Amino acid sequence: MKRVILAIVMVGALSSSASAQSVSEKTGVNSVLGVAPKTEDFVKEAATSDMLEIEAAKIAEQKGNADEKKFAGTMVADHTKTSADLKSMVPTGKQNDIPTTLDDSSKKQLDKLRDAKPEDFASVYDPMQVSAHKDAVSLFERYAKNGDDPKLKEWAGKTLPALRHHLEMAQDLNKNRK
Repeated sequence: MKRVILAIVMVGALSSSASAQSVSEKTGVNSVLGVAPKTEDFVKEAATSDMLEIEAAKIAEQKGNADEKKFAGTMVADHTKTSADLKSMVPTGKQNDIPTTLDDSSKKQLDKLRDAKPEDFASVYDPMQVSAHKDAVSLFERYAKNGDDPKLKEWAGKTLPALRHHLEMAQDLNKNRK
């Protein structure tokens, strides 16, 4: 029964790429199907991801161990740069499409970090970073491959190596925690 439902969902999603693209990136459907996000979704997700990374890193700089603090410094620097790059590429008339505040899901993640006891911080922050960077790599890979804005598509491709490196660093943090 589960296979039938999955097959129906996949056939429905594949039958119309426009339909698949309208599904929120947060659901993971586009990622599983390898569908490039619409430009508006890419911009929103990339901007939100940067804001979350920067805010989480600021918490890690206060509560983390030495390795997490070093990682956090890199996250603040790199994600501040990608935020500025993204803003410079979005046309002036579309600047309002770039979120300036975090969504509820991101706020909840930050609350978990703030509420974590020092001895539990790594067990919350480290896997969060692995997950966030897996999502970012997927988002940027899909947009770099099939995005519809040539400038953003090229930028996504150029940004991927740094995001992949961030993922490796986060995986090392998470491994060292165990």
